[in-house]
Amino acid sequence: MGLKIAIGGKGGVGKTTVSALLARCFAADSNNNVIAIDADPVSNLAAGLGIDEREPITPIAELRDLIAERTGAQPGTMGGFFTLNPKVDDIPERFSRERDHVKLLVMGTVQHGGSGCICPESAILKALMTHLVFVRKDIVLMDMEAGVEHLGRATSAAVDALVIVVNPGARSRLAAEKIRKLGADIGIKRIVVLGNRVRNQEDADLIRASLEDFEIIGFLPEHDEIIDADRSGRRPFDDINDAPRELFDIVSTLSSYRD
Repeated sequence: MGLKIAIGGKGGVGKTTVSALLARCFAADSNNNVIAIDADPVSNLAAGLGIDEREPITPIAELRDLIAERTGAQPGTMGGFFTLNPKVDDIPERFSRERDHVKLLVMGTVQHGGSGCICPESAILKALMTHLVFVRKDIVLMDMEAGVEHLGRATSAAVDALVIVVNPGARSRLAAEKIRKLGADIGIKRIVVLGNRVRNQEDADLIRASLEDFEIIGFLPEHDEIIDADRSGRRPFDDINDAPRELFDIVSTLSSYRD
């Protein structure tokens, strides 16, 4: 069965690192098919997954020939006629990059027209996200912007959980309240918190006390390996089995959310 998890959080909390570690941990089970979605324009999920970027990854929203073929309109055009339900079922296999059984799709973003614009690029992105969430039976992990900007009200109905990554910082904890409201507004039923970069019990207690009405699914410790990996430009825990045991406990909790 599929599992669809959106991951949000204030910039700087380690959301993308957490997304990559969760994806790799899920993929360590050969029974799981895992798709990681980079839906944050300032994210770099490829690096966290250890995917070689010497061959640049073109975001789906910038595949001009594909968009023109599937929608019948040139990217960047406003108005005119184009299909709002383009064929997208082959995109995950054709345009993903893969390592260690995790397929990565980089969504990109619409560069004009404001939020919610009706244009060929947004039609492709919306149709692809709907396909991934509603149709695919994979485990789909979506590294979102700070909120849930890539999810619409219809798509959100099939999201099993929105995971808000927080660290002990006050701004991070305040952002969790705003992100929860955004998620609830579009109909996401299960919204949980994952504490990250936790140094000690005091940090964990602070998060629990300040977010006492949230379900907290676990805490990931501050770890030298993650800091060193970031400095050297490599993925942390090249052997995912060396990752903190807390990561596997969190994955077990998320797995229980399968529909």
